Amino acid sequence: MRRELAERELADNSVNGAGRLCQRRRKVTVNLAESPLGWLHARGHIDDRLFAAGEALRSDFERAQLAPRTTMRWEPVRVRGGGEAGLTPTERQIAAKARFDGALATAGRGLADILWRVVCAGESVPHAEKALNWPVRSGKLVLRLALDRVADFYRIP
Repeated sequence: MRRELAERELADNSVNGAGRLCQRRRKVTVNLAESPLGWLHARGHIDDRLFAAGEALRSDFERAQLAPRTTMRWEPVRVRGGGEAGLTPTERQIAAKARFDGALATAGRGLADILWRVVCAGESVPHAEKALNWPVRSGKLVLRLALDRVADFYRIP
């Protein structure tokens, strides 16, 4: 996977010794290819177990091919052989969809929304909070609860 790095300029507001507001500019490097879940894990907001649960859910989401398509399929013709215990590609897709649906059902109706938005759709936590009309800074806590239930579903120790 190719990493795309970009420089972004951030402004820090601070008060100088005279009591005046001043802006200090700094540049940071941001990995645009990093998922929101990876970002949270890299900064210690979620532990390894919750990260593994989120990655398992995202993997099933992609294997079940649930993301919307904007163009026709350009995948090569599949050849029999290998795979998960001799399953056909269609059977693997159906199994992944069943696991994905089971994981979201285990998380519950109120928690499935944040899981889908952050883990599957790749939205940042603040964007998901805003879209769901939740209070600011509540998304991380709710996401951690949802990922804990998903980790139980996938039997991640």
